[in-house]
Amino acid sequence: MAYAGLAQEYLGVPAVTRAYTTACVLTTAAVLELLTPFQLYFNPDLIFRKLQVWRLVTNFLFFGPLGFSFFFNMIFLYRYCRMLEEGSFRGRTADFVFMFLFGGFLMTLFGLFASLFFLGQAFTIMLVYVWSRRNPYIRMNFFGLLNFQAPFLPWVLMGFSLLLGNSIIIDLLGIAVGHIYYFLEDVFPNQPGGKKLLLTPSFLKMVFDTPEEDPNYNPLPEDRLENQPGDQDLNQQPPQ
Repeated sequence: MAYAGLAQEYLGVPAVTRAYTTACVLTTAAVLELLTPFQLYFNPDLIFRKLQVWRLVTNFLFFGPLGFSFFFNMIFLYRYCRMLEEGSFRGRTADFVFMFLFGGFLMTLFGLFASLFFLGQAFTIMLVYVWSRRNPYIRMNFFGLLNFQAPFLPWVLMGFSLLLGNSIIIDLLGIAVGHIYYFLEDVFPNQPGGKKLLLTPSFLKMVFDTPEEDPNYNPLPEDRLENQPGDQDLNQQPPQ
């Protein structure tokens, strides 16, 4: 029963959030037993000269060895990825996937010119930034020490990284990419003369979004009968 309940809870997680967090956890588990971080990190030379193209993806999946930093990142990744998918992206899975691709593309471009080996934390900060800008009036509490409005959350996390002695370049990258997406998607289209520049490709909509029913569609009579099996026996005589 416990296993069934756990499986039901897992399958109840939105598809994109479930897939990404599962991939992150499995990648960390693989590093413990099968792989090393040297096989996963972002290296343009190995990607383009040795055709190790998997590094374009795996550098977003590894958050370091098991420890405080890993669990901290997983909690924030799961929480804010799920809230975005169930909130402003509800019913828009293709748009959510496109945000993933757009953000990953920009971070990869930046990674070509900087010595950044793993971009998963920056990706998490991007998700947090977009969520915080779309929920500006929510009050936040950080470890019971700070109270602030949601838009300050990415900056609080960056300050926390600084206190832990980590580089804030990754956090700044996530904030920058998150702001670019937020501006192009939510701000610029609503400006005078502005327009929507980020258009989700149709093939993503075909794959991830459920086709909308045509309100003007009139099914054939036989289709109606198939959908109402109880009506087919109305003229039959009851058994004697």
